[in-house]
Amino acid sequence: MMGTSKEHGSQMLRGGNVGAKEILEFVKIEHTLFSLPFVLVGYILAYNQFIHDLPVSELGWLRMDLFWILIAAVGARGLAMALNRIIDRDIDAVNPRTASRHLVSGSMSMKTAWSLSVTFLGMLLLGAWKLNVVALMMAWLPVLAFVIYPYTKRYTWLCHLWLGLCLGLAPAGAWVAVAADVHGWAAITGAHEGYTDILWYPTIFFISLGVALWIAAFDINYARMDVESDRENGIHSFPSRFSEGATTRTSVQLTLLWFACFAISNPMNEIWFLAAAGLMAILNIAVIIGREKFTDFQTTLFRVSMLTGWVLLLAIILMEPDKGLMLGD
Repeated sequence: MMGTSKEHGSQMLRGGNVGAKEILEFVKIEHTLFSLPFVLVGYILAYNQFIHDLPVSELGWLRMDLFWILIAAVGARGLAMALNRIIDRDIDAVNPRTASRHLVSGSMSMKTAWSLSVTFLGMLLLGAWKLNVVALMMAWLPVLAFVIYPYTKRYTWLCHLWLGLCLGLAPAGAWVAVAADVHGWAAITGAHEGYTDILWYPTIFFISLGVALWIAAFDINYARMDVESDRENGIHSFPSRFSEGATTRTSVQLTLLWFACFAISNPMNEIWFLAAAGLMAILNIAVIIGREKFTDFQTTLFRVSMLTGWVLLLAIILMEPDKGLMLGD
């Protein structure tokens, strides 16, 4: 009994001394590489769309708005992961793959985890506040999505799509941050004085939907690692509910769907974005179908999936604002 108390005390002591390395591991900073390129995609598309309505800058799309968008995005990403770790700590404890995570092992205390959550929430709200009223008033939406996600896996294998929704908010949020500077609430509602114009359709809508499906396809395969644990502990995921073949087929189908969404979004007259989406869809499908040929399928899929966003971002950067499609016209 005394040994247990000493061990618990030791864990609490370790949990109170958390450095930058532990924080970065806690929020899995490497997964930021998934959302960041699409935050930038949403921002650049909004800049190109409203370039004639924004103040002139010698640095082009490198503006102060981008700084605050990145602050909000980092805060949102950190908050999402912190809440996931806090809410899922009981699930992590019974899964051999996640049993060594910070809250389960005691290397981080719950007090520290909640403090980090508040800090990340503060970053999200600060960034939104510095952008515009619309961004600030809509900050509740991603927070609600983040809170709901960890509970979805307790009830339905559709949890992968909900996670996709959380990431799909990245380009939409960055776009709104710029669009609302010009059009206020009409950027979302489409209700302008005397007329209606849905400025976010089709481009931002289909890019956000494409991101959601892209993340869902990745997460379904990521969940392959936990099939046995999920089945034993009543956790819902697509691989634990359906067969290996069904998981592979659905992953490929989702990949084809996200390619279709990116193709329909049509953000530029040039072929670069469509070509980039097609190339990355082919690479993702090749990895998914040939997963048994890879010595480390999960690492390979992670790298290819992560690269997808950055390749698409590069295509968007290549677009000249004056040659881009004037969305909403």
